[in-house]
Amino acid sequence: MASFNYRAVDAHGVVVSGSLEASSEHALEAQLRQSGIEMLRCAEQGRGFFRGRSRISRKELIGFCFHMEQMTRAGLPILEALTDLRDSVGNPSFGEVISNLIGAVESGKTMSQAMSEFPRVFDDVFVSLIAVGEQSGELPDVMKKLTESLKWQDELMAKAKTVILYPAFVGVVVLGVMLFMMLYVVPQMVDFIREMGQELQIHTRALIAFSGFLTTHWWWVLPSPGIAVLLVKYQANRSDSFRFRVDGWKLKAWYIGPIQEKVILSRFASYFALCYSSGLDVLASLKIGEDVAGNAVIRKAIEDIRVGIADGSALSASIEATRMFPPLVVRMVRMGESTGLLDNALRNVSYFYDREVTEAIDRLKSMIEPAMTVVLGAIMGWIMLSVLGPIYETISSIGV
Repeated sequence: MASFNYRAVDAHGVVVSGSLEASSEHALEAQLRQSGIEMLRCAEQGRGFFRGRSRISRKELIGFCFHMEQMTRAGLPILEALTDLRDSVGNPSFGEVISNLIGAVESGKTMSQAMSEFPRVFDDVFVSLIAVGEQSGELPDVMKKLTESLKWQDELMAKAKTVILYPAFVGVVVLGVMLFMMLYVVPQMVDFIREMGQELQIHTRALIAFSGFLTTHWWWVLPSPGIAVLLVKYQANRSDSFRFRVDGWKLKAWYIGPIQEKVILSRFASYFALCYSSGLDVLASLKIGEDVAGNAVIRKAIEDIRVGIADGSALSASIEATRMFPPLVVRMVRMGESTGLLDNALRNVSYFYDREVTEAIDRLKSMIEPAMTVVLGAIMGWIMLSVLGPIYETISSIGV
């Protein structure tokens, strides 16, 4: 039994607080309801008033789905499957979430209803698909599809991290070396170079000017990129039109933009195929696709597709009207509509974008290393040439 602090409201609308011992949050809620008061929030003593305190990793969700798929397919009741999983899970926070799921199911809620109380762990897509599986009696199949989808996302994120980590590391090294040279080495060499009394080359004058600017204004130059990013995010959160423009700029960024667009469309196609094959209709699947898009421009395109279908247009025609999907995708969807195998067509679309993303990431990986090497070499060459060039010319003139 754990001790919980709680805040609740009684039948007269008066907020009350106190502490009680209970096996879980749902057990505490049931105790308070029997006393005639409704719980507002609670927390185990020594913890904050919010759920999902520790991040639940995607791998833990994969293990959860795989375990539930195996147990329910074997005919084990959901409560026994959840209890078995709770006793074997390694993350205490996830174990607490599962304990609350058990308490909610014991109180008469469905598993999807219990999961909806933990949006930080189980998103709307997850909850919607579990609800479809419960209604159709195909919960093991839905759990299997969720497992495959989460594995695909995990693999995609692993590939993206390998692309980001190397240039990020090299970029930090390049920035650190450049700042050290500009703020410490070059200022010490400036007086010596000027005392030589010879006319400085334009690249040397540019280096001295840039070093002087950084030395004088480093206190606002260094944090300005981070501040600019925060300001853009703040304004994007306040203004939908500004967010739309920013997301459009992201998709148009050289080389990175098309990859980001493919990643988003791949995620949309994957979820669309997963939802539709699990039993949701096209409009509901598209609505979930809007929620997972994560980009205002693509979300607007998906919304246009949904509106077009609601107005009587075919799915392929609505997709083609957005001009965001390549002709091959439109043809695959049109073929699926004509043959009545739309779920297979959507899976093919998901595979198409998955392959496109993988190939684009591989090409980017092959480009990054030589590009970063060239950039680092160019910066170091500029500094060395600008600093050592005048010294070499002076020594040469002395020798003559």
